[in-house]
Amino acid sequence: MATDPAAPPPFDQPAGDVPPATAADVPAAPGAMPAEGAIDFAGFGPAAFGADAEQVRMAWGGDLQAMPEPDEPGACHYLMPAMAQGEGYRIAFMIEGDRFVRIDVRDREIGAPGGGRAGMDAAQIEALYPGRVETRPHKYVDDASYLRIADGAGGGGVLVFETDAAGRVGEWRVGLPPQVDYVEGCS
Repeated sequence: MATDPAAPPPFDQPAGDVPPATAADVPAAPGAMPAEGAIDFAGFGPAAFGADAEQVRMAWGGDLQAMPEPDEPGACHYLMPAMAQGEGYRIAFMIEGDRFVRIDVRDREIGAPGGGRAGMDAAQIEALYPGRVETRPHKYVDDASYLRIADGAGGGGVLVFETDAAGRVGEWRVGLPPQVDYVEGCS
């Protein structure tokens, strides 16, 4: 099929040369997830426990909002990614005394150091951290517990899995004592 060189180009084709497309710099979306292994007993990626809030924001790579907004310098608060309407948090970074001290996670997709996750049962946690799990009773829920695991490498970080009465992990946190043991977060 011959084409007429004098005919205008088709509407779906540019008339001239077009430079190649380039990706825009886009901050982490509200549903963004940390890379596997980014959370460990020492902190989050390059932001070690003890870092300031700006270092946590840089490690996350996207927008983190202070919740609640601290009412005085050094007050306990969380940095959280923007949440979808009606959702609770998936990951939150606790700041107290102007320092990064803890990470809270409710999302089943985000793995804890050593492989534990929300949604696992206590037996699965025991199997992942053999001989290292200290079980403590839950402060508010009968038959629920906190499964506390110290850093096996001897660092100061502690991992805590919070189970319901059926023994299923609903959320976990990792951080420094005493903040990692605050059962009510910043409340």
